[in-house]
Amino acid sequence: MNQQDLRLNISNKQILRLALPISFALLVPQINFITNNIFLSRLGVKELGAAGITGVYYLIFAGIGFGLNNGLQALISRRAGENRPAEIGKLFGQGVRISLAIAVFGILLTYLVAPAIYSSTIEDDETKKMVIHFLKIRIWGLPFLYIYQMRNALLVGTNQSKYLVGGTIAETVANIFFDYGLIYGEFGLPRLGFDGAAIASIIAEATGMFVVFAVIHYKGISKQFALFKSFKFERSNSRLILIQSSPLIFQHAISLISWEFFYILIEHHGAKDLAISNTMRNIFGFFGPFVWAFAATTNTMVSNIIGQGKPEQVIILIRKVVRLSTGSAIVVGLLLNMYPSLFLSIYGQQPDFIESAIPVVRVVSSALVLMSFSAIWLNAVTGTGNSKVNLLIEFITITAYCIYVYVVLEKFHLSIVVGWMSEWLYWTFIFLLSYSYIKSGKWKGRRI
Repeated sequence: MNQQDLRLNISNKQILRLALPISFALLVPQINFITNNIFLSRLGVKELGAAGITGVYYLIFAGIGFGLNNGLQALISRRAGENRPAEIGKLFGQGVRISLAIAVFGILLTYLVAPAIYSSTIEDDETKKMVIHFLKIRIWGLPFLYIYQMRNALLVGTNQSKYLVGGTIAETVANIFFDYGLIYGEFGLPRLGFDGAAIASIIAEATGMFVVFAVIHYKGISKQFALFKSFKFERSNSRLILIQSSPLIFQHAISLISWEFFYILIEHHGAKDLAISNTMRNIFGFFGPFVWAFAATTNTMVSNIIGQGKPEQVIILIRKVVRLSTGSAIVVGLLLNMYPSLFLSIYGQQPDFIESAIPVVRVVSSALVLMSFSAIWLNAVTGTGNSKVNLLIEFITITAYCIYVYVVLEKFHLSIVVGWMSEWLYWTFIFLLSYSYIKSGKWKGRRI
């Protein structure tokens, strides 16, 4: 393969060329999650509510992997901007090693600690049993998910995000087939009900992982960056990845743990409110990937541009991405507010469920607009390489968020509409703190 120039420019065309395949790759797993919920909603409101708790728990570990992925992506993007492809394969190998070690930790934690936590926090006994049993199955997908996430860092960091699509399509087809088959006992498969969704998700993640690595091999990317030449431990690169990623891992972990805290507080309000909140999680899951794609693009392009020695272009780039991201979010927000019943009807619930959920949809749709520019500025901070600032921003924001939801939902027992307004607070804090750091210019001259 001819040596390609890995340096990027800051044109809208370049932004969209990176962001669109990423949005598709992020969207499809969320479609899988929504498909799980649609199938499970036919089993009952209790199953739909329990799926919210299990979904956020698994999302915590997915977020940890995403933090590792973001740190690795920033490093790979920096090496790409410096046009040093030989270092990329070394970083990737160490990233895979670290991700598998975290996966083992996650599995042990789920078996040894999670049951005690949920036994003491979930009030309904049936929901408690469903959640614990489901998670003991679902967590075995973690190794496949983490290795799958590492390919994100490689392909996005080297401006080859178009190759994300193959594994994503394979994952989707597998998930829908096995979801329907294992939940309802179709296609000659056993009827497993709620637990069938867990097994289907594991099979889908494994399928996606194998397909994307087949694509990487077929396209010669493995050879270009010597990805599988050696997986032996390299102290310097492993240390560099951990220094860069650890704050991001903690950032995503505490963010998602706070969301699980939110869902547990919602559970105290009853099965209906929990089920409604799970559908709101699906709104973020379905429409959020467009924002997250622009955010991931920002991380990569900021790091790449700095690697080229052009820090003066960073804020120009951020503003271009914000315009594209916020424009798409406004369109989505308008559609959700115009046709909320249409979206909610896919869960097959009663009219009173839809009526109660519509005010929450309006709160969440406006939060999507806030997220559309706040996430861009936050990921710009990631791209500068100062991930400790990301962690500090998240810590301050989550502290305010947790105080708010506890007081609103547990102390004053206000409605979940007011509870979901916590998203307004969260994304406003994220924006103000991230914007202030980037505008300060303190990141200039930092090397990673």
